[in-house]
Amino acid sequence: MLPIWIATLASVVGVSLISLVGVVFLAINETVLKKIVFLLVSTAVGALFGDTFIHLLPEAFSKGGDSRTASMLVLAGILMFFMLEKFLRWHHHHTVEDEHHIHPMGYMNLVADGVHNGIDGLLIGASFLTSMQLGVATTIAVVLHEIPSEICRFGVLVHSGFSRSRALWLNLLSGMVAIVGAVVALLLGTHSHGFVDTMQPLTAGGFIYVAGTDLLPELSHDVEPRKSVLQVLCMSAGVAIMYALTFLE
Repeated sequence: MLPIWIATLASVVGVSLISLVGVVFLAINETVLKKIVFLLVSTAVGALFGDTFIHLLPEAFSKGGDSRTASMLVLAGILMFFMLEKFLRWHHHHTVEDEHHIHPMGYMNLVADGVHNGIDGLLIGASFLTSMQLGVATTIAVVLHEIPSEICRFGVLVHSGFSRSRALWLNLLSGMVAIVGAVVALLLGTHSHGFVDTMQPLTAGGFIYVAGTDLLPELSHDVEPRKSVLQVLCMSAGVAIMYALTFLE
């Protein structure tokens, strides 16, 4: 059992460190970053919707259980994130405003990303419990999936008002939830699959809410034709990336 723990923890630590991929943007001039951040946000919208409708929902509905239960969990995820945003806005309204305002969608993105990273950790842990080969294959799939996702999420955090350095470290903190997920999987053993089955549709609901309610309205404010075309192209690229990853699973 010890080799399984070592291999699993080494894998999820590596996956968590991918969240530091945003470090490449620290070298970019802040003025330039602000000009291109809308491209990252647009790609994030496509990636979130793509991840939801190409990966999470098909997985949730292919388990052979009651599809209505999975649908209710998706709706529950949307409602949970709606209530979370209400709380964040209420909290912000009743506290002294910082000089540097942080939009609630930044925190929403962190929560959704954290839950998703937790699921990744659960999947990696459950895979290593099955076999070393499956564990390695699952880790590779998660790594390839996370690299473009983390770049986009870094852009969302910067767009929400976080400084580049703070966005980087918060992204790392969110990524480390994968370690928690892996430990839970190893402790639960075969029972971890049931937990994953419940969390996947909840996460899908969260992604739908964040992308559709917070990010898309932000992009719709800019009606300049050139930027609108670039937004559509980047959203399409985000979906295409998520679709391309299906060939590696």
